[in-house]
Amino acid sequence: MAVETDVQDELRRLRTRIPRLTGSLAATVDGLVLAHDVPDTEPEGLAALTAAALGVAYRMTDAAARGDFRELLVRGSRGYVATYAAGTTAVLTLLAEDRVNVGRLHLEGRRSGARIADLLATRVGPGTGRHAERQPPEEHLATATPATDRPIGTLPVRTPQRPTHQPRPQTGL
Repeated sequence: MAVETDVQDELRRLRTRIPRLTGSLAATVDGLVLAHDVPDTEPEGLAALTAAALGVAYRMTDAAARGDFRELLVRGSRGYVATYAAGTTAVLTLLAEDRVNVGRLHLEGRRSGARIADLLATRVGPGTGRHAERQPPEEHLATATPATDRPIGTLPVRTPQRPTHQPRPQTGL
């Protein structure tokens, strides 16, 4: 069974677990659709916009020194768009009605993002899947290189550093 089929099954199960969920999409971080359940929405366009929003969200968390990207929530007048990290190579985007239980949306979105990351890590390897050249997240983390040398289609992985806003030691007058 292909990884895309397994991801599609996960998206269908999400629909049953979250009342008022109107659509879901799994995509690579560079905007390629892995699987979708988004009626009345163009999946390729949504995946591309998700990749663009992900880039901004990543830069925002980095600039604000808030660690690695985890999720993004946008609320419009007719509902929510929520994006969750699914490992380092994929994201999960959920569309929901305005009256959705946002706590439930986050709980299930985070769980599904982790499941999709696991599916991609175990099923996509050398010679398999549409994105076979990508490394599973564990290997990518072990061989992290500077952001400029990272493989296309993966989120940058930073090494922990001391915050630059440390108070300076006081010296006597």
